[in-house]
Amino acid sequence: MAFTPLDVQTLARLTQIRLDSGSSEKLADTLAQLTALAQPIRNMAAHDTLPLINPLDMTQRLRADVVSEENRRELYQSIAPATEDGLYLVPKVLD
Repeated sequence: MAFTPLDVQTLARLTQIRLDSGSSEKLADTLAQLTALAQPIRNMAAHDTLPLINPLDMTQRLRADVVSEENRRELYQSIAPATEDGLYLVPKVLD
């Protein structure tokens, strides 16, 4: 994919990046080279390829799903500025 200096200036404006006047041409060439690197990947026949879930071919160790700590809600809420029905009350900051 070819990039023009105008494309680079448009991208810079959209991303709010300030560019020097002479860097648009150089960045256009760099972006064209980067997209050329990705082109062989786009052309690969990968429609039968399964997505990679885990880079290691092993199962995850799982721990037992049991409660390991005691409920300290009353302790934590006793130091909170405001609570109601077990919930923390916070001031409204947005209208």
